[in-house]
Amino acid sequence: MNARESGNAEAGGGDDLERMMAEAGLTVAGGQELPEGHRSGFVALVGRPNVGKSTLLNTILGEKVSITSPRPQTTRHQIRGVLHRDDAQVVFVDTPGLHKPRTAMGERLNDAASEALSGVDVVCLVVDAAKGIGTGDRFLAERVGPSAVLVLNKCDRAGRERVAQQLSVASETEFADYFPVSARTGQGVDALVEHLVAQLPEGPRWYPVGTTSDMSEEFRVAELVREQLLAVARDELPHSIATRVTEWEWPRIRVEITVERESQKPMVIGKGGQVLKEVGTRVRRQLPEGAFLELHVSVDKDWQRNPRSLDRLGY
Repeated sequence: MNARESGNAEAGGGDDLERMMAEAGLTVAGGQELPEGHRSGFVALVGRPNVGKSTLLNTILGEKVSITSPRPQTTRHQIRGVLHRDDAQVVFVDTPGLHKPRTAMGERLNDAASEALSGVDVVCLVVDAAKGIGTGDRFLAERVGPSAVLVLNKCDRAGRERVAQQLSVASETEFADYFPVSARTGQGVDALVEHLVAQLPEGPRWYPVGTTSDMSEEFRVAELVREQLLAVARDELPHSIATRVTEWEWPRIRVEITVERESQKPMVIGKGGQVLKEVGTRVRRQLPEGAFLELHVSVDKDWQRNPRSLDRLGY
């Protein structure tokens, strides 16, 4: 299922919705009249790992929809975030970083990113300006095609000379449009969004006004736990962790944290349970008051290489 099909399923069925609206002569969505010339569509954010796609999405929306960390491959699913404007609705699709896979997990992440390229109206290839447009980026450029928008991110960290150099390189690519931005500071993001809106066709609102993401609360909490584990444990934490909610009886939420080795459990738990305590405190701050979070660590040997384990963990 590609990004548009998945979004349509959440919103009530895109083609059927358009057909029924046309047959009924309606120009409404979400209970509100659509202004003349209202634009809507799907925009995929793709690129190599750790180029700032998730941070860019959060900056565009003005709130955190996708978790972030300095570690590559933090994003493991297609994350849809919805931007609402009076004149447009843009559904952004954040994707895992495309990379050379070494495990079944890596292959599935690449599949998730590749699927997002179909069924969208615009593709943004995000590149780290500080590292420059490398061989991997050029390979991805061939995959997404010249109709994609090249986004040079992290310009605030690259320095003027480096940014100027990368802009010169970008001007020599087949991309018709390229934008220097800083997702961290917001520099250049408004201009990028205006350009993307202009590229979208006229259309309805796929999501009700006020909806910023189609993520379930269970998925969101599991992602918050993984994000805070990455932040608290840092280098001590194995990359091969997975999180999922196994029980939800509000206000009690039980989250399972899965590692690949028995030797990894102490890294996740911390001395005297300090890592889990700190993670739980940080996550609860982002949940409604009264939430009770229970964290449990389990071992599933080599889960990243086991298709059944990947299915169980939701990948």
